[in-house]
Amino acid sequence: MLTKEGILKIAKKEGKILTKDIARHFGVSRQYASSLISGLADERHLIKIGKTRGSFYVSPAYAQKNKDIIPNYFSQSFSGKNLEEHKVLEQIENSVPNLKRLPENIYSIFTYAFSEMLNNAIEHSRSEKIFVEVNIQDSMLLFQVRDYGIGVFKNVMKQRKLKSELEAIQDLLKGKTTTTPKSHSGEGIFFTSKVGDVFSLESFDRSLIVDNTLPDIFVEKPQKLLNGTLVKFRISVNSKRHLNDIFQKFTSVDRGDYGFDKTEIYIKLYTLGGVHVSRSQARRVLLNLDKFKTIIFDYDKVPVVGQAFADEIYRVFQEKHPEIMIESTNMNEEVKFMVERAKALGRAR
Repeated sequence: MLTKEGILKIAKKEGKILTKDIARHFGVSRQYASSLISGLADERHLIKIGKTRGSFYVSPAYAQKNKDIIPNYFSQSFSGKNLEEHKVLEQIENSVPNLKRLPENIYSIFTYAFSEMLNNAIEHSRSEKIFVEVNIQDSMLLFQVRDYGIGVFKNVMKQRKLKSELEAIQDLLKGKTTTTPKSHSGEGIFFTSKVGDVFSLESFDRSLIVDNTLPDIFVEKPQKLLNGTLVKFRISVNSKRHLNDIFQKFTSVDRGDYGFDKTEIYIKLYTLGGVHVSRSQARRVLLNLDKFKTIIFDYDKVPVVGQAFADEIYRVFQEKHPEIMIESTNMNEEVKFMVERAKALGRAR
């Protein structure tokens, strides 16, 4: 009688097993043998290698001793028309079985980040072709999503009537920025940029790099113009980062509200190109931040802010929105002086 235990004994003895051989050995139909073997693979007692007729199964112990047998790389171009991210993800998981054997926190981060970035390409890029690549190498999990469409920064610029790609980057990192508000929350890029070790968005003549291992953010001009958008994502398979921790950091769980209502603003991004941190820049920083209940202003690598800048945020905006909690981090003494002075003026009124 064919049982799962019997299949595992044969796999342990033979190393590799084929569905047709198991069916023949026990005198059962291939369909029945396939259902039991597939169940063992779903339970992670067996690992499927290959696709369709050429596929076979091995035990985790065999795979550990013969690491070269399991493919850790996937790349393919897809038509952008009617593409569904869950079907692509399923194809990748079938081709790279070690994905499902990664620690649960890493696997969850991958499925979230990859699905969000592929969905963005499908629904926003207007690209006829979308290329994806996934690789597990040297204890790192990497993926890329490449489209040849309108470009993420140019699309945000156009839809939100912004002046530059830098302003589009600034808005994207606030969160809740989307070109299709009726069907998207705008959270994908915000959270994906925070759950990995390194995240980058490259489009035309701008490249955004978020390095959470430093941590720091960079906006650069690539050496070569890139039509469309290229997303790169990297995380160590040994990372202790958890998706749920990142979500909780930007939700007001203590208020009983589990929505995305907290954001983090990097003031450094508003000082690039020699722009003075003035009242007009403060208004640019504050644009659309009234959607949030808590705003964290990060002043890392910001040497000084103007009095008018601080006044606009900590007095004018705060008086208009007393229900919003404003926090400030990484301030040097000069910045802290201006911030505290503006707060004091607000309290004195």
